[in-house]
Amino acid sequence: MPVVLGVLVLLWFYLFEQRYGGGRTQSAFTWIWSAWNPETDFEHGPLFPLVILGLVIHRFKRLKALVAPGSWWGIAVVVFGALLYAAAYRTLQPRVAMGALPFLLWGSALYLWGWAVARMLLFPLFFFWLAIPLPSFQQATVHLQILATQGAHLGASLFGVETIVQGTQIASAHGNWAPLEIAKGCSGIRSLMALLMISGAWAYVADMAFWKRCLLFLSAVPLAIIGNILRVTSIFVIAEYGDAEWASNTWHDWSGLLLFYPFSLCLLLGLHSLLEGGLPWKGDRRQVRRVVVATNTTSSITAKPVLPGS
Repeated sequence: MPVVLGVLVLLWFYLFEQRYGGGRTQSAFTWIWSAWNPETDFEHGPLFPLVILGLVIHRFKRLKALVAPGSWWGIAVVVFGALLYAAAYRTLQPRVAMGALPFLLWGSALYLWGWAVARMLLFPLFFFWLAIPLPSFQQATVHLQILATQGAHLGASLFGVETIVQGTQIASAHGNWAPLEIAKGCSGIRSLMALLMISGAWAYVADMAFWKRCLLFLSAVPLAIIGNILRVTSIFVIAEYGDAEWASNTWHDWSGLLLFYPFSLCLLLGLHSLLEGGLPWKGDRRQVRRVVVATNTTSSITAKPVLPGS
């Protein structure tokens, strides 16, 4: 009964209580759904709940086995989350309200099922913070635009394509194609956030040391930048040696799917393999080999020499 009551309270304040948005006509959930749009570079936002649900289902058997008596510290976490929501309610800040949700859910899990379950749910629940659009985050677009412009200028030169850079605009030094603007959408901010989501889920599922998981997760930042520079460079190379119109339209629209993500995911797989000394799906074999080697070593140490005539 307390669980059902808690769910109903959450649904009321997050789904039905209209307090946010223009004219205060949106609930916290409807606000964040509307905020997942191209203008905020969070088009991938609706995937976050599905990814979080998948991570929980992936660990469900272990979570079920770890259920233990709850901790009263969970109530303190829930109270903190409720205070955050109250502050959001008073100040009309839907981002703060959505940021309070992981505290409410995690504190409830701690109170109901104990520390072991709560520890395993810590990352999936607070992973939702990456799905909350932040106004200041948009400022990073300008820096990424400049970085993509300079990187593509250098990358194109490696393929013999001479370009002229003016701000975030790149033109052919020989006038072979019309100047191309590295617009906000080409900055790579959307690809970066999407790759952070993928690398976060990958790191959580990976069976490796904690510091390796952190490294795998944070590697999404340089990998996304490198992948986006490669994508933009490919547009200039195709424009120089092929069809400039096709490069600036068709390839521009499809290069993210056909080049950026395969390239970035291959680099992510390579980093995982480097950290673990082999491909992830061969982890069980490596573990078996370690056990066999350890067993043979122990046997050779503990075995007694057989003396002649004994």
